[in-house]
Amino acid sequence: QVQLVESGGGLVQVGGSVRLSCAASGRPFSAYAMGWFRQAPGKEREFVAGMSGSRTLYTDSVKGRFTISRDDAKNTVYLQMNGLKPEDTAVYYCATRTTTLLSSRADVYHFWGQGTQVTVSS
Repeated sequence: QVQLVESGGGLVQVGGSVRLSCAASGRPFSAYAMGWFRQAPGKEREFVAGMSGSRTLYTDSVKGRFTISRDDAKNTVYLQMNGLKPEDTAVYYCATRTTTLLSSRADVYHFWGQGTQVTVSS
């Protein structure tokens, strides 16, 4: 049974930073693709960043501001978010799938965390 637990969200001012963590149990993150998604009120869930092996993928709106990384010893994936904007406000989810193929499609990810709220105030 795969379990993902996100943490690190909260209230941050515009231009600030926050680091999200996603701890996995039941399987190693290093062996499969994983992704960070977010969902704002009234909007669809959207891809933010993903990682598989040493490969990374980012949506255009976060390139240069967000960084995804992984600590294999802790089986934890991180999303470092800098230069936060009000439009980054959302519930952030981590997810993993059963292949190594990176994808920005939410429907191909099989396991999801419960989400963590990030609110950027101006």
